[in-house]
Amino acid sequence: MKIVLAPDSYKNSLTAKEVAASIRQGFEKVYPDAEYVNVPMADGGEGTVQSLVDAKNGEIVTEEVVNPLGGKTDAHFGLIDDGTVAVIEMAEASGIQFINRFTQNPYVTTTFGTGQLIKAAIKRGAKTVIIGIGGSATNDGGAGMAQALGAHLLDEKGEELQYGGAMLKKLDKIDVSDMMPELDNVKIVIASDVTNPLTGPNGASHVFGPQKGANPEMVEFLDSALSHYADILKRDLDSDLENVPGAGAAGGLGAGLLAFTNSEMRSGVDIVVDYTELKEKVKDADVVVTGEGQIDFQTKFGKTPIGVAKATKAVNPDATVIAIAGSIGEKISELYPLGIDAIFTCVPGVEELSQAIQDTDKNLQQVSENIARLIKNTK
Repeated sequence: MKIVLAPDSYKNSLTAKEVAASIRQGFEKVYPDAEYVNVPMADGGEGTVQSLVDAKNGEIVTEEVVNPLGGKTDAHFGLIDDGTVAVIEMAEASGIQFINRFTQNPYVTTTFGTGQLIKAAIKRGAKTVIIGIGGSATNDGGAGMAQALGAHLLDEKGEELQYGGAMLKKLDKIDVSDMMPELDNVKIVIASDVTNPLTGPNGASHVFGPQKGANPEMVEFLDSALSHYADILKRDLDSDLENVPGAGAAGGLGAGLLAFTNSEMRSGVDIVVDYTELKEKVKDADVVVTGEGQIDFQTKFGKTPIGVAKATKAVNPDATVIAIAGSIGEKISELYPLGIDAIFTCVPGVEELSQAIQDTDKNLQQVSENIARLIKNTK
């Protein structure tokens, strides 16, 4: 029997690699002689760097960068495929975890640190940069990112714009003559499932601005600033991005990456499926086990379990796909027609969240053993 273990991480508990190891320990009590293949997974969000580094035996690199409020922080990115591919989570440098209700202010938060991570990866020899752009604290349209890569965003006096989404209102000219030349030979792959445009009622400011501290007046101002930014991008860079799906991701970082780099936007889990070569590994699998901390109807919108299920059924429709979650939410029946055959929770009973997190390894082993016994007794 061949069993492929392809889970996501369990937030605040175990990495995807650790989850796979726990599931394997449970299955081995019933199938000690099975062939096991561990494929740590992610969907482009938190944990993507670690999952791909684990899956590809890569390395983690630390870089000091500017955080969204202009201070300093150590951020991490991954290098895989002999250093030719870098994996970045923008939240490492520009994420919402850097702000709180006292400091949140999308007028001033910047993606400059994200640009520094991209620059550092390229300087280390990366020819492809995968960047997950979820969890941002910013609304600057990727302006800070572009400045870190050498672009000049100038006001009417020819002076460089300061950090923040509000400053885009003063943008008069974009000069890309000093952008790092290596960018011409680097492909940026944007991992995002967000389809929001840059501006308007469904745009970055209106939909995501309030999560980052914007009140209604700020939302309108930021939306206007991004609209002005889009006009200058179109005029100076011939990039018409205002209504492009996904341009509004991460406070408009999607638009900034599309405008200033050689980039494409893809589903995060599809990227991870490709780079882990998951389809090849599940072709002859009997059982594929996936999972993440929470599974509900929203899982169908690009989350790891549904990505693993679709990839598996595309090449091996007879394989049994099982998902294990820490918590099961509403309408999971919507997931079964999409390729998941059964869903289990690893939590054995009512307990405090802190205790459930602490017991994740033990609970995963227990439910995995029970699943394995069920499979054995039905064959």
